[in-house]
Amino acid sequence: MLQFLKFVLATIVGLLAFSFLGVLLLIGIVSTAKSAGERKEVAANSVLELKLNEPLTERGRDGKFESFGGGDSSTGLISLKEAIRRAKGDGDIKGILLNLDIVQGGMASLEEVRDALLDFKKSGKFIVAYHEVCSEKSFYLSSVANEIYLHPQGTLEFNGLSTEVMFYKRLFDKAGIQPYIFRVGSFKSAVEPFFRESFSDSARYQTVSFLNSINGYMIGKVAAARGIAPARLKVISDSMLVHNAPDALRLKLVTKLGYFDEVQDYMRGKLGLAKNKKPSLVSLSDYTDSEEEDEKEGTTSGNRIAVIYAEGDIVTGKGSEDNIGSTKFAEAIRKARLDDKVKAVVLRINSPGGSSLASDIIYREVALTKKVKPIIASMSDVAASGGYYIAMACDTIVAHPNTITGSIGVFGVLPNIQPLLADKLGITVDRVTTGKFSDLPTITRPLSDFEKRTLQQEVDNIYTDFTTKAALGRRMPVERLRRLASGRVWSGLEAKSNGLVDVLGDYSDALQLAATRAHLKADDYEVQRLPRQRSSIENLLSMFGGDDDEAKAKAMKTELGPLYPAYAQYQQLMQMRGVQAKLPYLLEIK
Repeated sequence: MLQFLKFVLATIVGLLAFSFLGVLLLIGIVSTAKSAGERKEVAANSVLELKLNEPLTERGRDGKFESFGGGDSSTGLISLKEAIRRAKGDGDIKGILLNLDIVQGGMASLEEVRDALLDFKKSGKFIVAYHEVCSEKSFYLSSVANEIYLHPQGTLEFNGLSTEVMFYKRLFDKAGIQPYIFRVGSFKSAVEPFFRESFSDSARYQTVSFLNSINGYMIGKVAAARGIAPARLKVISDSMLVHNAPDALRLKLVTKLGYFDEVQDYMRGKLGLAKNKKPSLVSLSDYTDSEEEDEKEGTTSGNRIAVIYAEGDIVTGKGSEDNIGSTKFAEAIRKARLDDKVKAVVLRINSPGGSSLASDIIYREVALTKKVKPIIASMSDVAASGGYYIAMACDTIVAHPNTITGSIGVFGVLPNIQPLLADKLGITVDRVTTGKFSDLPTITRPLSDFEKRTLQQEVDNIYTDFTTKAALGRRMPVERLRRLASGRVWSGLEAKSNGLVDVLGDYSDALQLAATRAHLKADDYEVQRLPRQRSSIENLLSMFGGDDDEAKAKAMKTELGPLYPAYAQYQQLMQMRGVQAKLPYLLEIK
């Protein structure tokens, strides 16, 4: 009886402790949520400080509950641009401080931010930049500043762009995995890491081409901002003449070597403050609403332009917050098509592609929408392969000069792990079938020549369908389209010149084009963002279910560190279902 009472007492104490912690957590959530929706008051004579030390994504993610496992935070590109635009006309904001080290974002996204900063300068307000460690992408943004301060012992990277790829052939050879590769197009190099040890000639050729296109565009923009001849700037970059802070000053890449207190002195002078007065700095998080809202244009007409954000890999089914699920996105496009208040649609794409089946499901909804209302594709950093697939039925494709696009091609990978099982693990497999090919596809035995031809034919058929639809969308002969296809990757500039995109521009240009096509004036519509994004509280609550992929990914990032990219590519390989329309590699420009 005494033992029973001990158990009862322990249970009661445990329940009380759990309830107490739950109440504390609930109070924290409610208080944080209450403050999240309130934009803080901005003091007169303030400076907007942009640190941009979080990943730059299409739609921001609030990380206020990150310590509870509520997911990583990110800065939303559109909300960042809106904050800069609003600061331009805000009488309380007198300038912008770019306090940047390592900026995490794609080249097209950075160009949109840079353009917003250039537009801000038209107001006559100042921009000052301060760096201790300045990456190439950070410098690209800071090059627009009136004054650029670099710490006297700081570093500035200005030596060109690069990308690197991991190849797994030797790993597969050692592990006893034989990959069967099915692809169309000499440039469809997404599968090369599985059977090669280095770039093929065609893969290297296309990568050199689009990387130099993006680098040349960037150098031209920096040259114009800093008053340096492009040819001279190219020499500085190619020869890596910048080794330290004095080099950066001597070559006129920065205007001052100084400490942060000297930057504060500069701002005091611009703000008319006394030397003992601290400049009022407003953070981006304090200047913007934490939770995403529809962009209001002051209209009462009820007209809308739906902006559908398609970011991440394209997968079948509902998908998650980090990818493009065919079911969820087809539904979002369908909703916009059937809503009479929605007069036009902008499909904002930042995707390397994915499942060809999922891409075709979304493509169908785009094609149906095109028949009843304008739909404009707005390409961000990447809109390639499946990302191009879902764009090609739009009325008009707007790409950034730095967008990575094209890669019109498909592939399939089927590994044979029989050598791994038998030779490495001592496992043998036997089977019983009702027909000669009943177990196809299988990964536990070699494929026959007939089976390989059958699977290749499936890939060929999908490629034919892809290119035929692309030619129809681009209004060009399919033979010409296929000469541009073959899986080749292009920069936005290259794609514009060869007819794969219509207009060079950014999100704002695409939105304006959609309004024009729908015969809407600037003050006669509001923007509706789709699909609906989970709030920070919903992200937190989903964690308690124990099945949130974002939490698992975050744990693996912490555990694996620099090895995480290899794990992520392995995970992508394991999740591939059917034929893929996907960009080569995990492409990251550095």
